[in-house]
Amino acid sequence: MVIERVKTGIPGLDEITNGGFIKGTNVLVTGGTGTGKTIFCTQSLYYGAKDYDEPGVFVTLEERPDDIRREAMQFGWDLKKLEEDGKLIIIDAASSKAGIPTSEPYALRRGFDISTLAQEIYKATKEINAERVVIDSLSSLGIRFESLTAIRTAIFKIASLLNDLNTTSLLTSEITSKNELSRFGVEEFIAQGIIVLYLNEERGELKRSLVVRKLRFTKHSLKVVPFEISDKGIIILPSSGI
Repeated sequence: MVIERVKTGIPGLDEITNGGFIKGTNVLVTGGTGTGKTIFCTQSLYYGAKDYDEPGVFVTLEERPDDIRREAMQFGWDLKKLEEDGKLIIIDAASSKAGIPTSEPYALRRGFDISTLAQEIYKATKEINAERVVIDSLSSLGIRFESLTAIRTAIFKIASLLNDLNTTSLLTSEITSKNELSRFGVEEFIAQGIIVLYLNEERGELKRSLVVRKLRFTKHSLKVVPFEISDKGIIILPSSGI
Protein backbone atom coordinates (compact mmCIF):
# COMPACT_ATOMS: atom_id res chain seq x y z
CA MET A 1 0.00 0.00 0.00
CA VAL A 2 1.43 3.35 -1.09
CA ILE A 3 1.19 6.07 1.55
CA GLU A 4 0.51 9.48 0.04
CA ARG A 5 2.29 12.43 1.59
CA VAL A 6 2.02 16.19 1.42
CA LYS A 7 4.98 18.54 1.72
CA THR A 8 5.08 20.44 5.00
CA GLY A 9 6.24 23.72 3.48
CA ILE A 10 8.78 24.06 6.30
CA PRO A 11 12.46 23.69 5.31
CA GLY A 12 13.99 20.70 7.06
CA LEU A 13 10.73 19.23 8.36
CA ASP A 14 10.11 16.89 5.43
CA GLU A 15 13.45 15.23 6.19
CA ILE A 16 12.58 14.40 9.80
CA THR A 17 9.02 13.29 8.95
CA ASN A 18 10.25 10.88 6.28
CA GLY A 19 8.79 12.91 3.44
CA GLY A 20 6.07 15.12 4.89
CA PHE A 21 2.65 14.78 6.50
CA ILE A 22 0.52 11.75 5.68
CA LYS A 23 -2.26 12.87 3.35
CA GLY A 24 -5.68 13.00 5.00
CA THR A 25 -4.47 12.97 8.62
CA ASN A 26 -4.90 15.35 11.55
CA VAL A 27 -1.69 16.70 13.08
CA LEU A 28 -1.71 18.41 16.48
CA VAL A 29 0.74 21.31 16.72
CA THR A 30 1.17 22.02 20.40
CA GLY A 31 3.36 24.16 22.61
CA GLY A 32 3.44 27.04 25.06
CA THR A 33 2.74 30.71 24.41
CA GLY A 34 5.02 32.26 21.81
CA THR A 35 6.48 29.02 20.50
CA GLY A 36 5.39 29.70 16.89
CA LYS A 37 2.32 27.49 16.47
CA THR A 38 0.33 29.92 14.33
CA ILE A 39 3.34 30.78 12.17
CA PHE A 40 4.04 27.05 11.70
CA CYS A 41 0.50 26.38 10.49
CA THR A 42 0.21 29.51 8.34
CA GLN A 43 3.49 28.70 6.61
CA SER A 44 2.43 25.15 5.82
CA LEU A 45 -0.95 26.29 4.52
CA TYR A 46 0.56 29.09 2.44
CA TYR A 47 3.16 27.00 0.66
CA GLY A 48 0.72 24.14 0.23
CA ALA A 49 -1.55 26.45 -1.76
CA LYS A 50 1.16 28.46 -3.53
CA ASP A 51 3.74 25.83 -4.44
CA TYR A 52 1.83 22.55 -4.45
CA ASP A 53 -1.60 23.67 -5.72
CA GLU A 54 -3.33 22.39 -2.60
CA PRO A 55 -6.01 24.94 -1.60
CA GLY A 56 -6.49 25.52 2.11
CA VAL A 57 -8.95 26.70 4.75
CA PHE A 58 -7.75 28.62 7.82
CA VAL A 59 -10.19 28.61 10.75
CA THR A 60 -9.20 31.28 13.25
CA LEU A 61 -10.75 30.98 16.69
CA GLU A 62 -8.47 33.54 18.36
CA GLU A 63 -7.08 36.23 16.06
CA ARG A 64 -9.16 38.23 13.61
CA PRO A 65 -8.41 37.44 9.93
CA ASP A 66 -6.76 40.82 9.23
CA ASP A 67 -4.29 40.13 12.03
CA ILE A 68 -3.49 36.75 10.47
CA ARG A 69 -2.95 38.42 7.09
CA ARG A 70 -0.71 41.13 8.57
CA GLU A 71 1.41 38.64 10.47
CA ALA A 72 1.83 36.53 7.32
CA MET A 73 2.97 39.53 5.27
CA GLN A 74 6.00 40.05 7.51
CA PHE A 75 7.29 36.78 6.04
CA GLY A 76 6.27 37.70 2.49
CA TRP A 77 3.20 35.45 2.52
CA ASP A 78 0.42 37.24 0.64
CA LEU A 79 -2.67 35.45 1.93
CA LYS A 80 -4.99 38.00 0.32
CA LYS A 81 -3.75 37.06 -3.13
CA LEU A 82 -4.36 33.39 -2.42
CA GLU A 83 -7.89 34.28 -1.32
CA GLU A 84 -8.47 36.27 -4.51
CA ASP A 85 -7.13 33.35 -6.57
CA GLY A 86 -9.55 30.93 -4.91
CA LYS A 87 -6.78 28.99 -3.18
CA LEU A 88 -7.48 30.04 0.40
CA ILE A 89 -10.48 30.77 2.62
CA ILE A 90 -10.15 32.25 6.10
CA ILE A 91 -13.10 31.56 8.39
CA ASP A 92 -13.56 34.21 11.08
CA ALA A 93 -14.70 32.38 14.20
CA ALA A 94 -12.95 34.89 16.47
CA SER A 95 -15.09 38.01 16.08
CA SER A 96 -18.21 36.32 17.41
CA LYS A 97 -16.34 35.47 20.60
CA ALA A 98 -15.52 39.13 21.17
CA GLY A 99 -18.96 40.32 20.12
CA ILE A 100 -17.42 42.36 17.30
CA PRO A 101 -19.11 42.80 13.90
CA THR A 102 -17.18 41.39 10.97
CA SER A 103 -17.13 42.10 7.26
CA GLU A 104 -15.39 38.82 6.47
CA PRO A 105 -17.23 36.78 3.82
CA TYR A 106 -16.75 33.59 5.84
CA ALA A 107 -17.68 34.04 9.49
CA LEU A 108 -19.91 32.93 12.34
CA ARG A 109 -22.39 35.81 12.44
CA ARG A 110 -24.91 34.52 14.95
CA GLY A 111 -22.61 33.68 17.80
CA PHE A 112 -20.41 30.64 18.29
CA ASP A 113 -21.93 27.22 17.78
CA ILE A 114 -19.94 24.09 16.99
CA SER A 115 -22.51 22.81 14.47
CA THR A 116 -22.46 26.14 12.63
CA LEU A 117 -18.67 26.12 12.63
CA ALA A 118 -18.66 22.60 11.19
CA GLN A 119 -21.05 23.71 8.45
CA GLU A 120 -18.81 26.66 7.56
CA ILE A 121 -15.74 24.43 7.39
CA TYR A 122 -17.58 21.93 5.21
CA LYS A 123 -18.91 24.63 2.88
CA ALA A 124 -15.55 26.39 2.51
CA THR A 125 -13.67 23.14 1.93
CA LYS A 126 -16.05 22.03 -0.80
CA GLU A 127 -16.13 25.48 -2.42
CA ILE A 128 -12.42 25.53 -3.27
CA ASN A 129 -11.76 21.78 -3.08
CA ALA A 130 -9.45 22.41 -0.14
CA GLU A 131 -6.87 19.75 0.64
CA ARG A 132 -5.48 21.39 3.78
CA VAL A 133 -7.17 22.86 6.86
CA VAL A 134 -5.81 24.75 9.87
CA ILE A 135 -7.76 25.09 13.13
CA ASP A 136 -6.16 27.74 15.37
CA SER A 137 -6.69 27.17 18.23
CA LEU A 138 -8.52 24.34 19.95
CA SER A 139 -7.54 25.88 23.29
CA SER A 140 -9.92 28.78 22.75
CA LEU A 141 -12.84 26.35 22.93
CA GLY A 142 -12.29 26.46 26.69
CA ILE A 143 -14.01 29.83 26.95
CA ARG A 144 -16.93 28.82 24.75
CA PHE A 145 -18.18 25.82 26.69
CA GLU A 146 -19.03 25.42 30.35
CA SER A 147 -17.84 21.85 30.90
CA LEU A 148 -14.84 19.75 29.96
CA THR A 149 -17.21 17.16 28.50
CA ALA A 150 -18.69 19.75 26.15
CA ILE A 151 -15.23 20.89 25.07
CA ARG A 152 -14.12 17.34 24.34
CA THR A 153 -17.33 16.64 22.42
CA ALA A 154 -16.72 19.73 20.28
CA ILE A 155 -13.15 18.65 19.53
CA PHE A 156 -14.31 15.16 18.54
CA LYS A 157 -16.92 16.69 16.20
CA ILE A 158 -14.33 18.85 14.48
CA ALA A 159 -11.88 15.95 14.14
CA SER A 160 -14.59 13.68 12.78
CA LEU A 161 -15.54 16.27 10.16
CA LEU A 162 -11.93 16.68 9.06
CA ASN A 163 -11.57 12.91 8.78
CA ASP A 164 -14.70 12.76 6.62
CA LEU A 165 -13.37 15.56 4.40
CA ASN A 166 -10.05 13.70 4.07
CA THR A 167 -8.09 16.92 4.44
CA THR A 168 -4.56 17.14 5.78
CA SER A 169 -5.20 19.24 8.86
CA LEU A 170 -3.11 21.07 11.45
CA LEU A 171 -4.80 21.78 14.78
CA THR A 172 -3.08 23.96 17.38
CA SER A 173 -3.36 23.62 21.14
CA GLU A 174 -1.61 25.61 23.86
CA ILE A 175 -0.02 23.85 26.82
CA THR A 176 1.37 25.21 30.08
CA SER A 177 3.73 22.37 31.00
CA LYS A 178 6.39 20.39 29.15
CA ASN A 179 4.76 17.23 30.45
CA GLU A 180 1.48 17.99 28.68
CA LEU A 181 0.54 17.30 25.08
CA SER A 182 -2.80 19.11 25.12
CA ARG A 183 -4.99 21.49 27.08
CA PHE A 184 -8.04 19.28 27.50
CA GLY A 185 -6.52 15.80 27.54
CA VAL A 186 -8.24 14.66 24.37
CA GLU A 187 -6.55 16.43 21.46
CA GLU A 188 -3.68 13.94 21.22
CA PHE A 189 -6.17 11.08 20.77
CA ILE A 190 -7.95 12.62 17.76
CA ALA A 191 -4.66 13.33 15.98
CA GLN A 192 -2.60 10.91 13.91
CA GLY A 193 0.42 13.14 14.40
CA ILE A 194 1.79 15.36 17.17
CA ILE A 195 4.46 18.04 16.82
CA VAL A 196 5.55 19.83 20.01
CA LEU A 197 7.19 23.26 19.85
CA TYR A 198 9.43 24.47 22.67
CA LEU A 199 10.89 27.80 23.79
CA ASN A 200 13.60 27.20 26.39
CA GLU A 201 16.15 29.41 28.07
CA GLU A 202 19.76 28.44 27.48
CA ARG A 203 22.54 30.53 28.99
CA GLY A 204 20.35 33.59 29.23
CA GLU A 205 18.92 33.26 25.72
CA LEU A 206 15.62 31.80 24.52
CA LYS A 207 16.07 28.95 22.05
CA ARG A 208 13.41 27.33 19.86
CA SER A 209 13.12 23.61 19.19
CA LEU A 210 10.57 20.99 18.20
CA VAL A 211 10.01 17.26 18.24
CA VAL A 212 7.73 14.99 16.24
CA ARG A 213 6.15 13.04 19.11
CA LYS A 214 3.83 10.95 16.98
CA LEU A 215 3.27 10.34 13.29
CA ARG A 216 1.20 7.27 12.54
CA PHE A 217 1.75 5.08 9.48
CA THR A 218 5.37 6.15 9.02
CA LYS A 219 8.82 6.23 10.55
CA HIS A 220 10.06 9.60 11.78
CA SER A 221 12.84 11.17 13.79
CA LEU A 222 12.37 11.36 17.56
CA LYS A 223 15.12 13.92 18.03
CA VAL A 224 14.42 17.33 19.51
CA VAL A 225 15.70 19.63 16.77
CA PRO A 226 16.36 23.38 16.88
CA PHE A 227 14.58 25.80 14.61
CA GLU A 228 14.50 29.53 14.03
CA ILE A 229 11.89 31.99 12.84
CA SER A 230 13.60 33.99 10.09
CA ASP A 231 12.22 36.72 7.83
CA LYS A 232 11.04 33.88 5.57
CA GLY A 233 9.38 31.85 8.31
CA ILE A 234 10.33 28.72 10.22
CA ILE A 235 13.51 26.87 9.26
CA ILE A 236 14.68 23.64 10.91
CA LEU A 237 18.36 23.94 11.81
CA PRO A 238 20.93 21.15 11.34
CA SER A 239 21.53 19.29 14.59
CA SER A 240 22.46 15.93 16.00
CA GLY A 241 19.63 16.34 18.48
CA ILE A 242 19.21 17.95 21.87
